[in-house]
Amino acid sequence: MKLAGIEASRYCAKPDPKRAGLLIFGADTMRVALKRQEAIAALIGPQGEAEMRLTRIQAGDLRKSPSLLTDATREAGFFPGPRVAFLEDATDGLTASIAATLQDWRAGDAQIVVTAGNLTGKSTLKTLFEKHLNAVSIGLYDEPPSREEIESELAKAGLKNFAPSAMADLTTLARALDPGDFRQTLEKIALYKFNDPTPLTPEEIHALAPATIEAEVDDLIAAAADQKPNLIGPLLRRLEGQGILPVTLCIGALRHFRSLHIMASDPGGIGAGIMKARIFGPRRDAMQRQASIWGMFRLEAALNLLVETDLTLRSTSRAPAMAVMERALIRLAMMKRG
Repeated sequence: MKLAGIEASRYCAKPDPKRAGLLIFGADTMRVALKRQEAIAALIGPQGEAEMRLTRIQAGDLRKSPSLLTDATREAGFFPGPRVAFLEDATDGLTASIAATLQDWRAGDAQIVVTAGNLTGKSTLKTLFEKHLNAVSIGLYDEPPSREEIESELAKAGLKNFAPSAMADLTTLARALDPGDFRQTLEKIALYKFNDPTPLTPEEIHALAPATIEAEVDDLIAAAADQKPNLIGPLLRRLEGQGILPVTLCIGALRHFRSLHIMASDPGGIGAGIMKARIFGPRRDAMQRQASIWGMFRLEAALNLLVETDLTLRSTSRAPAMAVMERALIRLAMMKRG
């Protein structure tokens, strides 16, 4: 049986103990590992591994001994309770061994949990679990988590009281971070809000979220976007003194104006575009205003200027690199908008 999306998330949170096996695969190893941990913990409980009711098998060991997985499902443990035989990093080359174990599986045997990397549509391992009447196949793809998944993570972290606007920022943050980083951020926020009855605010999320760009670089780019050329020189000198390279500034400016372009060109309006651009925290209002003022066509002109600047900085031109970057930012700040 094949599960995806919300159904897959619900199954990992509460797997059917009567099923013989579960396959979780995907290109993101962290996402696969988190879902696998969740499923195994749901099957054998928090003390399952300590009570030796979890048997771990490496793919290389199963290649050497094809009966290893079957033996693990039949073993009797010292402690009562459900058991899991976990096979890690499986490939199509192990399909025959896994198929034999699934065929021999009987009620009362340890449930089989298998993880794998990215499997193609023709994968024999993927096909085995999808077509098996008593097994489940879950593919995890590079897509943002749903609201239900985010709320589930919030509940696990003990976060139940938050402002509506904070939920929007958490959704954006979940899309911007890797699953492991997002979970760690939620745990950090939960620790910060421990015994604090007040609702979680966007400002607190921004303060506790991982930094993605230096604040002073952000200020410099904002000065160009807000048409404040008088601020560019002093900010640039300060960053230059810190050893920030012109190429780094250009990359940051390109990222900022691309986000503005995504917001301004979205068919659903700037409100819909800001979610796709993955903007959260205090910058949200400022960038929403900037996207509205610049407009899609002016932003395209700004991007053309920045791309040309980037090419110049990476070329063999003898022009002073920081002066080239400063000139581009001042031109942006003085560009007519509307």
